[in-house]
Formats: sequence, structure tokens, C-alpha cells
Amino acid sequence: MAGTVHLGESVGLSDAQLLEMYRLVALARALDERMWVLNRAGRIPFVITGQGHEGAQVGVTSALRRGHDWLAPYYRSIAACMTFGMSARDIMTAQYATANDPSSGGRQMPGHYAHRDYNILSVSSPVATQILHAAGIALAARIRRTDQVAMTFMGEGSSNQGDVHEALNFVGIHRLPMVFVVENNGYAISVPASKECAVDDIAVRAAGYNMPGVVVDGSDVLACHAAARGAVERARRGDGGTLIEAKVTRLTAHSSDDQQTKYRSPEELEAEKARDPLPRFRRQLADAGVLTPEADERLAGEVAAAVEDATRYAESQPDPDPATATWYVYAEDHP
Repeated sequence: MAGTVHLGESVGLSDAQLLEMYRLVALARALDERMWVLNRAGRIPFVITGQGHEGAQVGVTSALRRGHDWLAPYYRSIAACMTFGMSARDIMTAQYATANDPSSGGRQMPGHYAHRDYNILSVSSPVATQILHAAGIALAARIRRTDQVAMTFMGEGSSNQGDVHEALNFVGIHRLPMVFVVENNGYAISVPASKECAVDDIAVRAAGYNMPGVVVDGSDVLACHAAARGAVERARRGDGGTLIEAKVTRLTAHSSDDQQTKYRSPEELEAEKARDPLPRFRRQLADAGVLTPEADERLAGEVAAAVEDATRYAESQPDPDPATATWYVYAEDHP
């Protein structure tokens, strides 16, 4: 049991919290895998994957206060959104664009997750626009003295957009309570990082905005949590923002419309499997005595049941009424 105590105490988490984080990583992966099956079967139109990113997302997001802080996700943020409160049903209804989809009522593209009950901001299709939205939320939190922290996510490709510079600069000047998370998987669709960025680590850019830049192994869930915990504490006490760069792997193609075998070699794809956060986290918890064989079997059953339930539920829900298509676009009264 000494190993169990050490593992939990090293990151300020109980065994129960560690198991919940593992469940979320496993559930996000299983949902993602089901989405690909549904897409190939012609039952949903499009998938943009988060496979390989789940460990970083769960580790980082779990450092926030759920129901109090704010999340501005991006299109791969399946695990982050579920860590912050969204259910498997919520995620799957977004794929089917049902009338009761909490992200947008069927108005958004798949992968544009949001939930007003959990302070999860709606995503726009142009990449990186959510970064400025999060900076605005952080400013509002400062003015209102709500003690809230805004966290936002992006890929390393998005980090090159002007919106990101503007947000980093504004947060740096005003020392706003915000955490920037770059999930660097090495590719902006088919463009490798060497063709996207002049630096190996995006985090070094933070120095230009007078804030810490932290590079963390995105396949190490607890290392990601520790990095985010420090950043969130710093933001909450009024010391300003932090730029966290999680080095992750993208285990599938960019999306269901992409064929990554055209630009990634079989050797590279095979090597990337070693960076998969799910089996790594499972081994880590099992070695520490936190994840027993009995608990692993129980959680596997719960995850499988949740995926089946979410799929059946989403497929049973009605499509949106076309007459409501312009609701929430214009300043009119709507339910």
C-alpha cells in the first residue's frame, strides 16, 4: 500500500480520484472508437478524433473547479469536456446533431462541444477564436472578482494564429486568471511541426508575454495534472497566466476525411503506439495497487455500457425542427 499512498500524495489526489480519471480516459477513448465505427457505417457524417490526447486533457482539466471555472475547448476536447461535466450522451448527441444536443441543438458541426450548465463555451469553426473568448472570460472574472479561472485548448497548428498572440499579450499585460493549453501532436492535419513552427517547443513563446511556459509529457496523466494544478493555483491567486504545452500523439488520422498513411510512414505510426496514454495510465495505477483486476474489470464494463447507452440514446432522439434554424441567431424571443 505504500506505493498507493505515494502515487496519490505526489499529485494531491485520492485513489478514488485517480480511478475516476482513468475511467474518463478510457471512456473518451471508447466513445471516440465508436464514432469511427458509426462514421464508416454511414450513421454519422464526420469525426474529428481525440485519440492519444485523452490523458493530457483529463489530467489538465481535472485541476479546475468543476461547475465554477470556465472551459473553452477545441474540436478534439472530448475528454476535457467530459472531465468538466458532459456525459457520454451529451457527446454522442452532438455527433448525431439531435434536437436535444446540449452543444448547439444540432446547429454546430460535430466536435464543436459546449454546455451552458458546466461553463463550457461554444466553439467556432475557425481555429483559435476560442482563445480570445477565454481571455475575455478571464477579464470578466477579474472585474467581477469571482475567483474563476479560464482554461482554453488548442493544437500546435492553431498556436500560430494571430488570435493566440493577442490573447497571450492581453493576459500577460493584465495578469489575468487564464491557462493556455497547447496539445502538440506534431501535425496540423498533414503538415509536420517542422513546417509549422520555428521552435521545437511552443512553450518557449510564453517568455515573450511574461508568463511561465511549461512543457509536459502528454502521455503522462499525472504529470499533466501536476503542471495544470500549479498553473491554476497561480492564476487564482492573481499571478497571471501560464502556457502549458502537452506533447501528445495523434493515434488516428486528423479526421474521418483524412488519410494519414499518405504522409506518415508505417514505422512512425507503429512507434507512436508506445506514447498511448491509456495503457500507460493503466499500468501506472495497477503497479501502484490503485487499479486492481476487479476494479479494472468493473470499469471496463461501465465504459462499454455507457458507450452502448449513449449510442442507442442518440439514435432514438428526434432531429431538430427546420423551423427553429434561425433561433439564437437574431435578437428575438425564443424558448
